[in-house]
Amino acid sequence: MRWIVYLPLLLPITSVPVARLAADHLAPRRVVVLLTALTCVLALCATISLGLLTVVGTAQLPGVPLPDHWSDPQVRASIPNVQVIGSLASAALASALMCVAIVSHRRRRALAALRAGVATAGDTELTVLPTGPPTAFALPGRRPRIVVSASMLARLDADERRALLAHERAHLSGRHDRVLLVATLAMCAHPLLRPMRTAIAYALERCADEAAARVVGDRRVVARAVGKAALAGPVTPRGAMAATGGPVPRRVAALLAPTPADRWPTPWSRPGAATLIALGGAALSTWATWDAAIDLHAILLTADHML
Repeated sequence: MRWIVYLPLLLPITSVPVARLAADHLAPRRVVVLLTALTCVLALCATISLGLLTVVGTAQLPGVPLPDHWSDPQVRASIPNVQVIGSLASAALASALMCVAIVSHRRRRALAALRAGVATAGDTELTVLPTGPPTAFALPGRRPRIVVSASMLARLDADERRALLAHERAHLSGRHDRVLLVATLAMCAHPLLRPMRTAIAYALERCADEAAARVVGDRRVVARAVGKAALAGPVTPRGAMAATGGPVPRRVAALLAPTPADRWPTPWSRPGAATLIALGGAALSTWATWDAAIDLHAILLTADHML
């Protein structure tokens, strides 16, 4: 357990190459599945590793509600400089949990405010705001809605309106807000996962773009709708998903290009190599976490039997 327990804290760096390459070289749906799975595994392993270090490193501190034999010298000897490392790990774990709580609270409060703001605008899936600046977003929840202002609709022709509504409807049907929330919470667990969260957010917008293109039947129409909506200058409300999210020029360029092939990359390509590196990092992180947990369990049992 001496060094294996640190691996899950270092291995998220293996996700950086795939976060940079996957979004531009893989089909958006595959990017979301791949990056979300990797992000969850790496974040969970890093959190468990911090927990193990916290348990061993803080057991001997006064006032800590842990069994006394967990501070046995044999237990502390399993990790060098455990008291210092444990204190740092406990601070990092507390910060991660606080970040998760803050993100969750802000999201609930923002969604509640948005729902209250459109509660009087009708009870159908599409809510048109008669006044206000140009805006369009998907509002998730028990009664999901697409909220569009009249000023936004006035800037688009009929086909572009269909594309915009299809984009927002894809966000709702795909539960994209939940995927993005998972990625955001994982980023709280480890700062190195921030590029993954950014890549997932972009891939979700691309998924909605491609879904809108299939509905409308013309990728250029969707590109125009996204571009016009972005030029209108709307701000995406916190907790909602909007057609103007992410780097709009990249999305427009992708829509003007051919439809991306829905297949995994070859191992000898750059995205394929990055995918293998990230998968290897996630597998190694999982093994290291499991091995460290088993070792700590055995050490604690041994210390218990020595009482």
